[in-house]
Amino acid sequence: MGKTAIFYGSTEGNTETVAYKLKDLLGDVDVFNVDSASADDLGNYDNIIFGASTWEIGELQEDWETFIDVLDDADFSGKTIAYFGLGDADGYPDTFVDAMGIIHEKIKDSGANFIGAVGTDDYTFDDSAALYDGKFIGLPIDEDNESDMTDDRLEKWVADIKGKLQ
Repeated sequence: MGKTAIFYGSTEGNTETVAYKLKDLLGDVDVFNVDSASADDLGNYDNIIFGASTWEIGELQEDWETFIDVLDDADFSGKTIAYFGLGDADGYPDTFVDAMGIIHEKIKDSGANFIGAVGTDDYTFDDSAALYDGKFIGLPIDEDNESDMTDDRLEKWVADIKGKLQ
């Protein structure tokens, strides 16, 4: 497997916690908080996992608001990319995990290979900008209402993506 890194933004710590749970499941993975990461950091990896939470009504987490423009300076061609997103499906059912979709819109035509799409059957929500072809573009996590499902969802997702990483 090529070099893999997780890039996340976290305000209250939930996204950071999930990022490190993923690191434990994946093994040899570097982890970066986007508040101090650069386009050069992104360039050092074959596999990139982006983690973001959705705030308010479909907004990016504050560190991602700045970092999303850094994505313009990165070359994703030939890289493998996966997403995980945190959201509150009860409080914001119309914008559940929108942050994944916002990030994907920014880089969807970058020449990257995207993996880790997840079906919607196990989730209760109304709409999401992270839906592509009837699936979430990455792994949705709802720590506010379904924290008891997080570890199982992570384990299943990692089992799915691990063989697809370069």
